[in-house]
Amino acid sequence: MTLKPPQDIATMDELRQQIDQIDRELIALLATRQAHVDRAAELKPGEGMVARIEARVSEVLDRVAQSAQEAGFEPDLARGMWSQMIEAMIAREERVIGTGEE
Repeated sequence: MTLKPPQDIATMDELRQQIDQIDRELIALLATRQAHVDRAAELKPGEGMVARIEARVSEVLDRVAQSAQEAGFEPDLARGMWSQMIEAMIAREERVIGTGEE
C-alpha cells in the first residue's frame, strides 16, 4: 500500500487503514533491530563488552532526539520511547551474557 499524505485522506476508515499499515511496518523494523541486538549479545563477550554501555546508550538517545527533531517528531517523546526500548533490549542481552557484575 502506498501511503497518502495525511492531508489527502478524506475518511477516518482510510486514515485508520494507513495507521495500521504504518504500525505493521514499524513492527517489522523493530523486529530487525531486535535481531541486531541479539547478535550484539553474541559478539560483545568476545570483544570484552558487557550488555550495558552507558556512553553508547547516551549516544543513541542523543542521535534519536536529533533525528526526531529533523523529521518533525517530538524529540522528548522519541527519547522516552527509545529509552524504554533500550532498557528492554539491554535486559534481553543481560539474560544471555549477564550483567558483568557476577
